[in-house]
Amino acid sequence: QVQLVESGGGLVQAGGSLRLSCAASGRTFSSYAMGWFRQAPGKERDVVACISWSANITYYAYSVKGRFSISRDNAKNTVYLQMNSLKPEDTAVYYCAAASRRGYTSRVDEYDYWGQGTQVTVSS
Repeated sequence: QVQLVESGGGLVQAGGSLRLSCAASGRTFSSYAMGWFRQAPGKERDVVACISWSANITYYAYSVKGRFSISRDNAKNTVYLQMNSLKPEDTAVYYCAAASRRGYTSRVDEYDYWGQGTQVTVSS
């Protein structure tokens, strides 16, 4: 069982930056691939970025590539999402998720545990 708690969301102007954190409970955090997803009102939950258990492989959605960066610290049971050059279309609730596998996956249905989400709002 893994419990995930996101933090770091908020209101920021276009072009600004935010850093999201996701703290995980449990001693087997390093066994899980991790991902960040987002969901805007009236839209489906979409992948933003994923990272393998060892952090040697990452994946980014095309819309955030070059602006966002995912990382993890297995010693701290934490995964991060650094978001730069934010745009109004990045506005959404951002969710952290854990998949019971070591290789990353971008599929929503392959994640087993989810956080409660944190709101990110980018004003124009």
